[in-house]
Amino acid sequence: MIPQTPTDSPLDGLCIRPATEADVPGILAIYNDAILHTTAVYDYEPHTLDMRQAWFVARQAEGYPILVAAADSAESDEAEPPEILGYAALGPFRAWAAYRHTAESSVYVAAHARGRGIGQRLLAPLIEAAKARSLHTLIAGIDADNAASLRLHQRFGYAEVGHLRQVGYKFDRWLDLKFLQLLL
Repeated sequence: MIPQTPTDSPLDGLCIRPATEADVPGILAIYNDAILHTTAVYDYEPHTLDMRQAWFVARQAEGYPILVAAADSAESDEAEPPEILGYAALGPFRAWAAYRHTAESSVYVAAHARGRGIGQRLLAPLIEAAKARSLHTLIAGIDADNAASLRLHQRFGYAEVGHLRQVGYKFDRWLDLKFLQLLL
């Protein structure tokens, strides 16, 4: 279990904590924005709330952590959930049993919150959660043109281990995918 951590950075009021079911709509909004406006997700159609809820339930059942960066709701109406500014998750790398010590890591930040260190605040506890789960390695699949995400992962020790050329097609162009690996 990942404890809530108050901010000690310029991101006043930011809390990194395990996601709850109430966070799924905020997670969905961030993911769908990535589908529609970026090459962070090689998909074309936005996901539905049912799809993202099924993803959440499956990750929970498999014991994979999902963390959110939530804006502190101290000043807001308590009936309204806090704004989700980003999320990070682990999931299975491949389905076969021999891969059980490897997971794929993902980090997404809301468009209006990028460049503020939220990805960094999410990735550190996600790596700690992977270690606590006794994983051996993490894999990140990142669009080759996503310099910010590549730098973020490299800052945490991920190393590029593969470059797949023109494996995706989006926004009328071919996309390269890089695989980065972190040995824990």
